Order: sequence, then structure tokens, then C-alpha cells
Amino acid sequence: MSVMVARKKVVRKWEKLPGRNTFCCDGRIMMARQKGIFYLTLFLILGTCALFFAFECRYLAVQLSPAIPVFAAVLFLFAMATLLRTSFSDPGVIPRALPDEAAFIEMEIEATNGTVPQGQRPPPRIKNFQINNQIVKLKYCYTCKIFRPPRASHCSICDNCVERFDHHCPWVGNCVGKRNYRYFYLFILSLSLLTIYIFTFNIVYVALSCSQPLTVFTVLEVLICFFTLWSVVGLTGFHTFLVALNQTTNEDIKGSWTGKNRVQNPYSHGNIVKNCCEVLCGPLPPSVLDRRGILQQEESTAQEGPCPRGPGTQEPPATQGPRQAEESGMKQQDGSIPPPSAVTAPSPSNTEMPEEKQPTPGEPPVPSSDAGRVEH
Repeated sequence: MSVMVARKKVVRKWEKLPGRNTFCCDGRIMMARQKGIFYLTLFLILGTCALFFAFECRYLAVQLSPAIPVFAAVLFLFAMATLLRTSFSDPGVIPRALPDEAAFIEMEIEATNGTVPQGQRPPPRIKNFQINNQIVKLKYCYTCKIFRPPRASHCSICDNCVERFDHHCPWVGNCVGKRNYRYFYLFILSLSLLTIYIFTFNIVYVALSCSQPLTVFTVLEVLICFFTLWSVVGLTGFHTFLVALNQTTNEDIKGSWTGKNRVQNPYSHGNIVKNCCEVLCGPLPPSVLDRRGILQQEESTAQEGPCPRGPGTQEPPATQGPRQAEESGMKQQDGSIPPPSAVTAPSPSNTEMPEEKQPTPGEPPVPSSDAGRVEH
């Protein structure tokens, strides 16, 4: 006998979100799918710092100062914390339009642009928005079915529209946008300081221990720090320039506020300090994805198994007439099947018979229905 059991399975919203992101820890961690270079970043930072703490730090702490490993540990922990915060957080993904919202936006666009004859290219879907007495164009995203907010852009790798999109960084395994740009900047700044610190004290270690042969690990550290130094320090300088102008990498590459456009940046305050405070110290907006919101879906599952019965109970038949029900009741009372004579049949006197209609004088008699059945 099968028993149907209805169970309610709790489904989180992150399980149904579109795009090319991966989620861990029940939606608390959000990253891009391409995480190979991110693992390489972790390997280079952890490996270089482990070699530095294992070999050079002990010698330098004794010969120079015990504060050298302490300061290196502070820089290392700060760089790792900002890296993980950048990689595991929502960069500012904008939810896609629901079907009803997308249909309403399409109706608005058709009402504004009118019908386009066949063979002609439809006009661009753009809305004009004014910011600080300057017109800014809001472009329509055909994937997300929304008009993107100012400074937002669609990431082709993560397949999401990101608010104040800066760029997609494979080294951190995530997009860099409005909600994690400050942590990205602090990460590359602290990593630059850490690289310079380790490279400098590796040179000091080589100069102090010139009488001893160099180990392979020291040479490996020097090479890694030397080639990393130029790229990381250069990247930090470039983003410092962007922060001072309150500008993004995407806007700088497209030349939105420079070059032929000759349009003033409407987001800049004209002051380096104010721009830095807004980008790095401004209020952090909450995530609009609601990744851990609950969606409940009811599922019915069938479990096959024998139905538990007592030792003296028997399964009743599926359908019983009045005679069979009476026989089964007598059987359950004394445990034996009564003979057919013991079962009292209903007498004709107890049953109600239909009264026959008496013919009226002059009316021909009407044959009964039983008589008709016999004749046929």
C-alpha cells in the first residue's frame, strides 16, 4: 500500500537567480564561475609570505628588530581580508525584470517609438536622465530587460548588470562594482605595500648574510616580488588616479568624460578629497538581490510499504453490498461464517411495494412493466 507524504522543501532565491555566478555557504558567498586565476592569486600570496616568515623573518627579527615580522603579519592579514571581501561579496548586481515588468517596458517603448516598418533598423532604446544639470543616457539591456541605472554596465562574463561597473577582475574572481570597489582598492594598495616590504627586506637579508650561500627559496621570493611589484604598484597608481577623479575603469576606457566628447564628469565634486571620501568612505548600499530569501515549493513523494495491522484484523473488501456487509459483521463477531439459512432475507411484507394504479371506468388497462419484460 502506498502512502502519499507531502513535504515542503525550502528553496532560496540564489538557487533560481540567472547569470553565471556560483554561490557557496547557502548563498552567503557569491563569485564568478571562472575561479582558476583567483586560486593562483591565493597561491602566490600565501606561498611568498610563508617563505618569508619561515626563513628571512627569523633572521631579521634577531639581527634588526622583532617588529619586522609583526608589521609583515599585519599587512598580510589586511591584504587577505580585503581580497576575500572583494571576491566573496555582491558587487552590485541589478535584478532582472520580471515577465510582467518586461512586458510593460516593451509596451512603453513601442508607444514611444511607434511601429517600425520592416527592413528599417529600430531606434536605440535610450532614456535621457539629468544629473547635476547634465544629460546622461540610460541604455536598455536586452538581456536583463531593464534600463540600466547611470554608470551601470552588463558584464559579459558574469552575465549580469552591475551598478557602477568598474571592470571584471579575474585575479579576484569577481566583478568590481559599487559594493566592493573600496575593498578592491584597499586590497591592491595593501598588496603593493606588502610586496614592497617583502622585496626590500629580502634585499636586506641578502646584504646581511652575504657570507652565507643564498637558498633557492630566497631567490624565488625575490623573483616573484620583482615581477609582481611593477604590475601591482602600477595598478594601484592607476586606480588612485581614478578615485581622485571619481571615475571608473569602464568610463576611462570608453572615454566617457574625456577625448572627443569633451563632457564634464557629472559625478565629480571637483575636489580630490571629496571624491576620495565618496568612493572609499561613503555609505555602502545594501544588496538588492536578496540571495537568501525563501521560496517554498511543495513536493509530494510516495512511500511504498505494508500497512501495519493487528494480529486479528483483516483487510476489508473494496466494495460491499448490504448482504456482504452483514455477513462480514457476523463473521467478525463470532469468528465463523454463518450458514446461508442463518442470514435473514428481507421479507416482502417489510419492504414497501409500489402501489398499482387502479384503472378508471372506461379506460383500457395499462400493462405493467414486468409484464412487458416477460413478453420480450
